[in-house]
Amino acid sequence: MIEDRLAAVEARLGLLEDERDIARTMASYGPLVDGGDAEGVAALWAPDGVYDIDEIFLAGREQIREMVRSPAHRGWIRQGCAHVVGPPHITLDGDEAVAVCHSLMVVHESGRYVVRRATANHWRLRRTQSGWEVVTRTNRILDGRTESPTLLVAGVRGESAGA
Repeated sequence: MIEDRLAAVEARLGLLEDERDIARTMASYGPLVDGGDAEGVAALWAPDGVYDIDEIFLAGREQIREMVRSPAHRGWIRQGCAHVVGPPHITLDGDEAVAVCHSLMVVHESGRYVVRRATANHWRLRRTQSGWEVVTRTNRILDGRTESPTLLVAGVRGESAGA
């Protein structure tokens, strides 16, 4: 009996550790992208990972690196910006996970801070030898379009984007 109880505690601890590690991976995005760390941002993704933003589709780490190094992004950093990723809702399925959260892009304009974007974020992650990596991150702006809240609900249900 004690072995069964110990195994159950170890399994629960493993789930909590996975959730913590996934949340840390997701929370790393804002500080890394706002710090201009192109290598660090790209390393969050699987080598063939996808970052699907409303107006931008990035496939693979090199395109993600280039986004961070782009003149447009460097301009946001010089102006002052903060990419704030909200607390995630995470659904684990072995070595795969789906997470969903909101994010805000806050920018410094004319001596004050304003929210430039509020988005629904749907993440698919996979456990690798080196930890959790983003397979796909899909962002959709929260501007009244039906796709954005649908993305949030799918994530809470542990479903893939577009399910």
